[in-house]
Amino acid sequence: MRDTILKALQDATGEKNISLEFPENEAFGDYSSNVAMVAGHKAEEIVEKLREDKTLTGLFSKIEVAGPGFINFFLSEKALLDELASIEKQQEKYGTSDLGGGKTVIVDYSSPNIAKRFGIGHLRSTVIGQSLYNLYRFLGYKVIGDNHLGDWGTQFGTLLYQIDSKGLNASEQTIDELEKLYVEFNSEAQENEKLWDKARAWFKKLEEKDARAREIWQKVVDTSLKEFEKIYEILGVKIDYAYGESFYLDKMPSVIEELKKKGLLTESQGAKIIEFKDLPPAIVVKSDGATTYLTRDLATIRFRIGEWKPDILIYEVGSDQTLYFRQLFETVRLLGWKGNSEFVHVAHGLIRFEHGKMSTRKGDTVKLEGVISEAIDRARKIKDDVQIATAVGIGAIKYFDLMHHPSTDIIFDWEKIFVLEGNSAPYLQYTVARANSVLEKGRKSSPKGKIALNQEELVILRSLTRFSEIIVIAAKSYSPNLLANYLFDLAQKFNNFYNQHRIVGGENEELRLALTAGTRQVLKNGLAILGIETPQRM
Repeated sequence: MRDTILKALQDATGEKNISLEFPENEAFGDYSSNVAMVAGHKAEEIVEKLREDKTLTGLFSKIEVAGPGFINFFLSEKALLDELASIEKQQEKYGTSDLGGGKTVIVDYSSPNIAKRFGIGHLRSTVIGQSLYNLYRFLGYKVIGDNHLGDWGTQFGTLLYQIDSKGLNASEQTIDELEKLYVEFNSEAQENEKLWDKARAWFKKLEEKDARAREIWQKVVDTSLKEFEKIYEILGVKIDYAYGESFYLDKMPSVIEELKKKGLLTESQGAKIIEFKDLPPAIVVKSDGATTYLTRDLATIRFRIGEWKPDILIYEVGSDQTLYFRQLFETVRLLGWKGNSEFVHVAHGLIRFEHGKMSTRKGDTVKLEGVISEAIDRARKIKDDVQIATAVGIGAIKYFDLMHHPSTDIIFDWEKIFVLEGNSAPYLQYTVARANSVLEKGRKSSPKGKIALNQEELVILRSLTRFSEIIVIAAKSYSPNLLANYLFDLAQKFNNFYNQHRIVGGENEELRLALTAGTRQVLKNGLAILGIETPQRM
């Protein structure tokens, strides 16, 4: 519908850059545009042309001027009921489109560090990244998920030093023991800074393919990957590729050579750096010859461009890396690699507890596996069924993250996560289960003939028509929270309708059952994009 309105407005005004919004107050219609202010035409003249436009015939019950330069559009009951019929026809495909046909999106997300247990802080990149992946795939894009594992860097020098100096068997170390070794090193290094020289020396050995260093490193990687796969399976997350930073080792020399040929490298205190006009310099090769994140990420980008030719590259990484990504993207531009590709850093905020930020170095991380277990235990108080409790518990954690804008910090709060009468996954899942129960009792069929719609029915119909556009808006703004907010609003409207009107055996039963089925389908489709299951019963 949006495209039809925009085309009609463009034809009426000759203006190409037109804004069309959902009014915050539904009394102002289904769509609103300030086109008259932008185009310099009188709003009344534009409305007259729109009323004569045959492409809009039957689509609106009213088009009116509102305030200086604003035009409001009210969808007709026929248009609303036609959309309801589309939901019934398309089912789980309702809301999909070919908007992204022929285009490729890469989503870089999750990216945990080897030798560190999955903490609650890793949750954000994983679930936000997966929902962005799902959003773009829903819109017809070819989407590639890449789990850029942190399996390289000086921090591995600390582990190699610890394992070797303490005479430990690397293959016998659990993920907890590896993390403990990391914490112990950082504690000891505060008293003896020379330990960092030993760690850097071990990492240099690793880069130089020293057999002992590589053997220890590989065992640490294998232990970590088993741990990660266990968590991904619990979360229902499957990422297409998991190329660690080490995958790009043989691709870095040519990147460094290209930087040198294009005059982008400068010597500084033995290190090779890139200097920018408006940003701090970035190190490409350290003074000891070791590479950096930047070197590896540049090699990664060149590989991705060559392998997949992406139109959009999305990096779902914490907001503390904002400066780094500005440097990375600017380097790509200076190298001439950018082309028509769009590079996006979706910067997420922190998950905090009342005591503040967590830190692996200090050993005060909250383990994600423990949080998941507690969530499932709490969900069993809602429904004492392991399968349902698992879907509700994991859904509750995911939704609590996704209902917030990615950039915001989150205070982890169990009471809000499981609230049954507010903005939570259990509330939405319960609404779907309620709709299932109603539909099992009723005779499902499409409404026929002229129907008198009451206010609550109209409110739901108008909300349902927005789903397809919310998907587009959420994807283009990299904001899954917009979809979460929409689903909560729809669930509230349905539950208000349910509490006020009899559905099975009441007047307009066919319509009300169709509304119930439409609401259920849209909630299920939306929650699936967010990676949340919807149990049949609760």
